[in-house]
Amino acid sequence: MQYHTLGRTGVQVSSLVLGAMNFGAIGHTTQDEATAIIDAALDGGINLIDTADFYSRGESEQLVGQAISAIAGRRDDLVLATKASLPMGEERNHKGSSRRWLATELDNSLRRLGVDHVDLYQVHRWDPTTSDEETLSALTDLQRAGKIRYFGTSTFPAYRIVQAQWAARKHQLSRYVTEQPGYSILQRGIETHVLPVTQEYGLGVLVWSPLASGWLSGAIREGREITTSRSTLMPHRFDTTAPVNRAKLEAVEQLANVAAEAGLTMIQLALGFVTAHPAVTSAIIGPRTIDHLHSQLAAADIVLTPDVLDAIDEIVAPGLDFAPEEKIDTPPSLLDPSLRRRS
Repeated sequence: MQYHTLGRTGVQVSSLVLGAMNFGAIGHTTQDEATAIIDAALDGGINLIDTADFYSRGESEQLVGQAISAIAGRRDDLVLATKASLPMGEERNHKGSSRRWLATELDNSLRRLGVDHVDLYQVHRWDPTTSDEETLSALTDLQRAGKIRYFGTSTFPAYRIVQAQWAARKHQLSRYVTEQPGYSILQRGIETHVLPVTQEYGLGVLVWSPLASGWLSGAIREGREITTSRSTLMPHRFDTTAPVNRAKLEAVEQLANVAAEAGLTMIQLALGFVTAHPAVTSAIIGPRTIDHLHSQLAAADIVLTPDVLDAIDEIVAPGLDFAPEEKIDTPPSLLDPSLRRRS
């Protein structure tokens, strides 16, 4: 396992992060399975676990917390991260990044995790209804209270990352020290603006979906039935009659040839690609089973050669998103016509 410094925090974290989104109802991973996966991940050198309140409405946090308590003496060995801001019910204020909600939901997360603090607390999505000053002030106070060590963002557009850094400086508040964007061979859009910004401000970068929801796992190939769990949750993203998915499948076939010629699995190619970028600190993996974990741990020490990286660039150009409509960091004005029309 390789280790990198998380931004400018001085904290050393593994190049692979254990993501817990599949723990619970989403991935049907049981408590015993989650505990075994976490135990094996720590033995494999992973020292950062990432979850969120939103994952199975708190169940993921509960499973992670029980697993940590069951593995005696390991809490101090790991960096524990969670997130908040996505809706946690029908009540209108049980979401967002207001002081009121973040203070309440952090306490809920700490209770579910069974800990007195988390090492990294992340705003899961940008909340356009709440000012940067409001959110940063709340997070700074929670940090001073000892409930969080650091805080960061997830899937923020580049300009919002910049705005938040300026707001922290202007109001003399603690700043975000990490960003968690989606990134894979098939979704390279963050190379255009987000990654240059994170480098400029010295942010740690924890990328999610490096296997592109299973497209780069090796399981999806021409002529095979698609059976990944994500194909059930989001069938439109795996409909191979759709032009965008046909294009993805053609790219996958070419990438499979590159991997085979390099003596790599598709998983090793995909994870090695994202961790090769100098702005990326770690890649988040989300195994549902022990077998999934071991296949992904096999990529922990992979360093892709320049000729392999060049071959990938020939198939998917730098900065290209194969499916831009699947991105969830799109500025609201591009999604809502009323926001780009003069009244």
